[in-house]
Amino acid sequence: MNINEVPQDDDGFLKAGKVRDVCYATDENGKYTQVLSLGWKPKNDALKLAWELISEKVEEKRKDVLAGKVSPIAYYIEKNAMDISILAQYTGVSRWRIKRHLKPSVFKKLKSPVLQLYADVFNITLEKLLQI
Repeated sequence: MNINEVPQDDDGFLKAGKVRDVCYATDENGKYTQVLSLGWKPKNDALKLAWELISEKVEEKRKDVLAGKVSPIAYYIEKNAMDISILAQYTGVSRWRIKRHLKPSVFKKLKSPVLQLYADVFNITLEKLLQI
C-alpha cells in the first residue's frame, strides 16, 4: 500500500490527535515507512463494538457489586479489561487471595495497605475503590 492509500476514515473510533493507528506503507522510493492512520470503517466499527461489549460487562459487574454478590475489585477488574491473573501480576497478590478478596465478606475485612495496593493498580483513590 502506498502512503497516499492509508485509510483515514475519521468518523470512527480512532480520533485525530488522540488515538491513531500505525500502518506501514511504501513511500515514493518504495521503502516501507510508518504512517499514522485514523483507521478504516470496518476496523473502527469492530473497535466500537468491542468497547460496547466491555461497557455492558462493566455495568453488569457494577450491578453485582451493588447487589452484594461481589466486591468492588471485580468491577474494577472488568473496567480495566483485566482478569485475575493480570491483577495478580500487577499487585503481587496470589490469584487465590484475589479470588477471596472478590467475596464481599472478605473484602470488608481487608486492611488499608491491601486496599491501597488495589487502588494504586486501578489508578483510583482508596475512597473510589470503596464506593461504586
